[in-house]
Formats: sequence, structure tokens, C-alpha cells
Amino acid sequence: MRWFLVFLFLSLGAPAVAADACPSTLDFEKRPLNGKEPVRLCDLYAGKVVLIVNTASKCAYTPQYDGLEALYDREKDRGLVILGFPSNDFGGQEPGTEKQVQEFCRLTYGVKFPMFEKTHAAQKDADPLYRKLANLAGEYPRWNFHKYLLDRQGNVVGSFRSQVRPDSKELLRAIEAQL
Repeated sequence: MRWFLVFLFLSLGAPAVAADACPSTLDFEKRPLNGKEPVRLCDLYAGKVVLIVNTASKCAYTPQYDGLEALYDREKDRGLVILGFPSNDFGGQEPGTEKQVQEFCRLTYGVKFPMFEKTHAAQKDADPLYRKLANLAGEYPRWNFHKYLLDRQGNVVGSFRSQVRPDSKELLRAIEAQL
């Protein structure tokens, strides 16, 4: 009987412990774009399929905002979240203030997916989040609009270069496999 109670206790307690675990890929505090206080990514996005994108407003790939927003709008109810991190690392193509970036994204592309503070994504000065993602994926972003895909457990399951559009079969298949 004692073993049964131990088993029952461990069985019932295990899901609660697992639910509280934070994947290392989301164990970062980041400030929402033009926000005052950082938020813990784990608290908001653990258990979701996450697409992390370094963005820029003055890049040939900037129109990908349209596709990213369409993808987010279509799949958010199934558990996909897209996190945008503006970066001025590649060609100085995100020179604006955070307020300017926020207004540009909202007014020009209707972006509603979460956007965060300007972040270094390039290898030389990479933010700890991007260092973690690059180490797990085996590559740093080489330009704006590089995408890292995380599964619901926070594992990096895909890394997609800038040329891979949000509506590409390659990216959509990878996302669908996680949803």
C-alpha cells in the first residue's frame, strides 16, 4: 500500500513539475518594444510553438512582415507565436528608435505579433538569446529576417535563412509538424 501511495503522489506531482520547467531557449527576460518592464519569455510562451525572427525596417526582406503577420493571425489559435526582435546589426537597416520601429510595424504592416527591444543578433555582439539559439541551431543569422523555430518543449527544430519566406513550403511544413 505504501508503494502505491508513493507512486500516486509522484504521478500526480509530475505534471505540475514538468509544467513549471522553463526551456533554456525561453529562459530570458526581454522588454516588449517600447515597453518599460522586461517580461520572462518562459512565462508567456512556454508550451507554444515559437518562431523567433530578427527584423529590420529598411531591408529588402522587410515585406516579410506581411507574411509573418498573416502566418501569426492564421495559426495563433493553434499555438504558434512569432516573436520579432528588431536588429540594426546587418547593414544598419533598423536605425530608428523603438517608438519609430513600433509605429512603422503597426502602420505599414499591421503587425500584432509580439515585438521586443532592439537586439544584437550578429555573431560578434550577439545577445545571450541569440547566442543560445545559434549554438543549438549551429548557425547565427547572416542577415535580417533569419528565423528560428522552437517546438512546444523549447527545442530548436529549425533555422531558416532570410530568403525563406513566411509562406514558403519549407517553413510551413516545419511549423505544421509542430502544431
